[in-house]
Amino acid sequence: MTDDELRALSKLSTPAPDIHARVATIDAAMAAFDQHQPEIDRQTQGSTPPLRNTSTLTQMWSLIMNSVFKPVWTLKPANLAAVTGVAALPVVAMVAWNVMDQQFKPETSPVAVQAPAADAVSESSSALPVAEAESPNQADFAAAAPQRQRAVATRKFSNQRQLKGMARSNGLILAKPAAPSSRPLYSVQARPVLPVPKPQAMPDQSERYTKFEDRGVTNVATSPVSTFSIDVDTASYARVRAALKGGNLPPRDMVRVEEMINYFDYAYPLPEDPAQPFKPTVTITPTPWNAGTQLMTVGIKGYDIVDQDQPDSNLVFLLDVSGSMNQANKLPLLINSFQLLLQKLKPTDKVSIVTYAGRSATLLDSVNASDRATIRAALQNLQAGGSTAGAGGIEQAYRLAEKNFVDGGVNRVMLATDGDFNVGISDPVQLKDLIAKKRKSGVFLSVFGFGQGNYNDALMQKLAQNGNGQAAYIDTLAEAQKTLVEEANGTMFTIAKDVKIQLEFNPARIAEYRLIGYETRALRNQDFNNDRVDAGEVGAGHSVTAIYEITPVGSPAVLIEPLRYGKNKSASVAADNPNGEIGFLKLRYKLPDESRSRLLQQAISYPEPGNSAGQAKLDTGFSTAVAAFAQKLRGNPALQDFSYQQIGALARAYRGDDNFGYRSEFLQLVRIADALSN
Repeated sequence: MTDDELRALSKLSTPAPDIHARVATIDAAMAAFDQHQPEIDRQTQGSTPPLRNTSTLTQMWSLIMNSVFKPVWTLKPANLAAVTGVAALPVVAMVAWNVMDQQFKPETSPVAVQAPAADAVSESSSALPVAEAESPNQADFAAAAPQRQRAVATRKFSNQRQLKGMARSNGLILAKPAAPSSRPLYSVQARPVLPVPKPQAMPDQSERYTKFEDRGVTNVATSPVSTFSIDVDTASYARVRAALKGGNLPPRDMVRVEEMINYFDYAYPLPEDPAQPFKPTVTITPTPWNAGTQLMTVGIKGYDIVDQDQPDSNLVFLLDVSGSMNQANKLPLLINSFQLLLQKLKPTDKVSIVTYAGRSATLLDSVNASDRATIRAALQNLQAGGSTAGAGGIEQAYRLAEKNFVDGGVNRVMLATDGDFNVGISDPVQLKDLIAKKRKSGVFLSVFGFGQGNYNDALMQKLAQNGNGQAAYIDTLAEAQKTLVEEANGTMFTIAKDVKIQLEFNPARIAEYRLIGYETRALRNQDFNNDRVDAGEVGAGHSVTAIYEITPVGSPAVLIEPLRYGKNKSASVAADNPNGEIGFLKLRYKLPDESRSRLLQQAISYPEPGNSAGQAKLDTGFSTAVAAFAQKLRGNPALQDFSYQQIGALARAYRGDDNFGYRSEFLQLVRIADALSN
């Protein structure tokens, strides 16, 4: 750093101290110390049990600071004066105890040291490796030697500190301090611990989701056109799976129906020309949960790239190594996942690695993928610690990608994080704008989420949607294998960007429709022809599915009464559509290196009887089961009378080929959800 930079820093004003930030920092430091305590040969100072020889004065002062003053710090300034007089009592008690320690008199009663209340710890807490709390008789305690008194008091304090540390590490500390009691202010009390819940809806913790409401039924007579952006993200399915296998029903906003459906691959017809990278396939089937409606499934399969035709890649691994990533299902899993990706890279591909915590750093700059030893060594040496300056890391990763840009190749930043940005730009809207500006450089962004408890799902979605990329969630090494190895072409090679779908329904044939899912991808009808409006991307070999529930004219399932003074176009429209068209489908997309969109369109009619057979029929039936499951998890009233058992039966009937067991795993999730809901 230059002298001018140092002088500039010296002129910066010092931020005002924040007592709440100080308390939070101390808490975080003590929790981190507890987590790494087993790595230390001998126990030292921190929030772990003080087993080494220290003076009673030091022990009691630590006890008072943690049990009394620390809760007082969390009070608002207006309430501090009310406890000032009371706060002096522990000091007097500490001095009295120290005098007792030096000149003990048998007739003097010691300060009461109280164990945690029995109802403050759950049943499973009895299995914690904590020594059984002692409750010595007061007379025996008074007659004991000073060393015995100190040992008992220290052990009880240690037990309570261990309970508190374990509760903190498992997210079980109460958000607010317990109500005041009549116990002496200077007695040792463990903070109450929440009981371990039985399987039920997953607690929100500090995870963040984009909130949205399910679409309702739309009247074709008044709103015949539906427009939305395509989506191949799959993060929601993996998140829901992790929740269910953890014994919890997922929060409602964790479930995005389209991501659940598109997690699976479907055998839609493949296009042969990369200039037209997909071909729409439309099927119409009865609705299993509503006999008066039908399901119209629109599926597309992306043009796939064979290995010898793969363009060279310029990849920047942007890896979060902040303190929040210091968990087994975060940084260690991240390292192993990206090592799997190396086997899919060509020797001529380039790999860079940027890490960020309190600041960003470049570990590798455009290393040939053939030098796997160097890349693996850089990954394996990663360690977590510090704050999370995610925006700075994004800026540096894009600069590196732009510097090493490959014309006609793949230029992509691959962000791996739990989304816990807390330094620099952390507002989702500002980060979204930052990514939107960066995508103009031709560098795409893929987002891979890790971890639970503080996962920022809402931010992950915004970054992926605005970075011309996809969002995936990796909770196991098996999921990393699926996302980064089996589906590597789709993950890395974009074949079409800004893909939009618009469907116009024929009011002579269809009375109502409901698009299932895609709530966060809705577009205005006028956005369809506007090439400046961003939309979703499709990767090589990816399949994308959208399902409409449609209600034919004259069906008893029609929910919306026709307008009394509405213009009836049924007769004229029917006359203009002798082939029985029920709708008209349009697709807009751009090739990866183009700025002007191309148009695909086709009319939709009822299929001839018996046309749907084989794998297409199986895929349609299975995607219907997944759509039903996702809606059921969200509590959609349309699925109120359709049980999990019926969903499971539907999925089993249409499971079809299942080479990797993903569809069989889905059946397990349906059974788990059924058990948890009961």
